[in-house]
Amino acid sequence: MIEVRELRKAFRTLRALDGVDFVARDGEITGLIGPNGAGKTTTLRILATVMRPDSGFALVDGRDVVNERLEVQRRIGVLSDNRGLYPRLSAREHILYFGRLHGLGGRDLARRVESLSQTLEMGEFIDRRAKGFSKGQTLKVALARALVHEPGNVLLDEPTNGLDIAASRAMRGLIRAIRDQGRCVIFSSHIMSEVAALSDRLVVIDHGRVAAQGTPDELRRLAGCDDLEDVFMILTGRGPTPSTEPENRR
Repeated sequence: MIEVRELRKAFRTLRALDGVDFVARDGEITGLIGPNGAGKTTTLRILATVMRPDSGFALVDGRDVVNERLEVQRRIGVLSDNRGLYPRLSAREHILYFGRLHGLGGRDLARRVESLSQTLEMGEFIDRRAKGFSKGQTLKVALARALVHEPGNVLLDEPTNGLDIAASRAMRGLIRAIRDQGRCVIFSSHIMSEVAALSDRLVVIDHGRVAAQGTPDELRRLAGCDDLEDVFMILTGRGPTPSTEPENRR
């Protein structure tokens, strides 16, 4: 489980986060949605321990992301917005390398690499060097290295960006499978059809604050419409004002 409490972060005069507060539970997919610059990626970077908040705190399975950084890193798998690979390493070597960073080795690590290769359909390129990989192939390698240590909490920033229709569908199936294993999943996306298909709960962030949160159906009722794009526009103040105040369920 991941808890985010009153997170604040500023970059000089830009206030990226201004009291973000939500809980992402085990066995659920929590979708972060909001306009560009709303604070979604900053939130994910703090949870991934690569950025420190100015105030507030975040816990991963009860461990503080600032004061217990290594413990948190053992419990998270991160697919960041930067998918960079080492061009001279093969897909298999990337996954093995990240597995060893997490203290894995021997038959257990080899088993996990083979399992991920099958799940992500990487067989055709698993032993090719990464130079020249397509966006879809690069994404699969980045996801495999994030999952190799079987983390209980998974952070996904735009997980289907650059994938074709078939690969996007397969990725959604994998994300659901991770959720169904009882793990905690947080993902961000600008694709509302994807958000609707995947999210058990939604956190709408705008101008560094949580504008609303709840299940998709709760937010539809709050906004008074069915289409999630319209819900998003209303709850971020870009459409007609809803008749009731946002309900922040925790």
